Amino acid sequence: MKKIISLFFITSILLSACGAETTPIVTTQTAGTQTAGKTSTPESSSTAQSRLQVNEEALRGLEINVWTPWNDIEQSLFQTFVNEFNNENQWGIVVNVQSQVNFSNLYETVSASLPTNERPDLVIALPEHAQEWFANGVAIDLNDYVNDGTYGVDANDFPDSFWNQDIASDARVGLPAQRTAQFLLWNKTWADELGFDSAPVSSADFRQQSCRAHDSMLNDAITQNDALGGWLVNTETMTAYSWMLAFDGGVLEENNYRFMNPNNIDAFRFLRDLSEKNCAWQSASDPIVSFANREALFITANLKDFPIIARAFVTAENRDEWNVLPFPNDDAGVMAVYGSSYVILKSNNDKQIATWLFTRWLLDNGQDKRWVEATHLFPLRTSTLGLLTDYEKTHPHWKQAVELIPQGALQPQLASWRTVKIMLGDGFAHMYRVNTPVGQVAAILAQMENTAKELSE
Repeated sequence: MKKIISLFFITSILLSACGAETTPIVTTQTAGTQTAGKTSTPESSSTAQSRLQVNEEALRGLEINVWTPWNDIEQSLFQTFVNEFNNENQWGIVVNVQSQVNFSNLYETVSASLPTNERPDLVIALPEHAQEWFANGVAIDLNDYVNDGTYGVDANDFPDSFWNQDIASDARVGLPAQRTAQFLLWNKTWADELGFDSAPVSSADFRQQSCRAHDSMLNDAITQNDALGGWLVNTETMTAYSWMLAFDGGVLEENNYRFMNPNNIDAFRFLRDLSEKNCAWQSASDPIVSFANREALFITANLKDFPIIARAFVTAENRDEWNVLPFPNDDAGVMAVYGSSYVILKSNNDKQIATWLFTRWLLDNGQDKRWVEATHLFPLRTSTLGLLTDYEKTHPHWKQAVELIPQGALQPQLASWRTVKIMLGDGFAHMYRVNTPVGQVAAILAQMENTAKELSE
């Protein structure tokens, strides 16, 4: 048992994964001319009273600083948003933006800034980061802002799995900035040829289809593909977590970490049994290419991958139809939703109001629509779907994923999830690296639970 522990639960690995030391690429933009123009309209009736002390004179020319985790397409689009807001907002608020390159560097840099006067006003961070900063008294509760009669937002316009992630007891520590999920992708055309007329809705269905796909490889004339077929194993954290949820398990019990339970054991045994029967396989150089080349009936992917997968099928000259599925659970399926959030840090009343007004503008339908078109992630607001009718026509798999949003599940609403989720992914990957026998998966889960409790102390 101690040997198993030493193989993959090493604190230094976790610390390295959580906070890689990289030098941030900082791009600062301060907008110039302020003009009266477009602003977001109140979400509630015009007769509603605002409880926020919005002093337009105090806001005029007030600068707020925003730190982001991006350095590519998202950063470019966000900079466009900043420029537009600076030129159009009626209050004359000026937004400056800095890229911190990635989430790990962002977390470390923000945390280091908190005791100083250099802390940002708005951070696009992971929900577990927001939980920690709120517990430490530096992130504000957004309930009064969200519920304001004039300057609030309509909570009912956000799916529950997006909206409820940023709750800490009765406080709201953030607002959704981006949301995505891991999905199973299924080659429907190949499944039809194998004798299946519908997607798997249970783990038993999933096993049957995976094993028959592998058997078809054994029965053809090509010996090089005999180890292929079935599910191409993916060991990312959200894949492990989604499979646990599919078996009615998870990682929490009454807000404490609990890995060692019968449902989680069943989930991990099921997955290891698939591998032992060669109905699941590993070591593909490129899972997307393998899927397009009919080497796997199922792969796991997130929303950002969908356009790449579609292009891979074109390159492979493969006209097979593939569908987007949740993880099967004998019902409608399940998937773990994840993504970043807008977190406002404490400053003074005027700065916090200015930061809120910018955040609220970012959540308007127009900006939400453009986020989708650039990143291919979920729309945050249900009402935005009406603006995306042309997009969904050209992105049918994205539309399938959006239809599965009601099956979305939350991640743990705990600051410790920042490190525990890395441990979960590391342990899950270790289980495949060493080909853990089915009979030993309980030991893996027991050690995960012990480690999770240590990390949360």
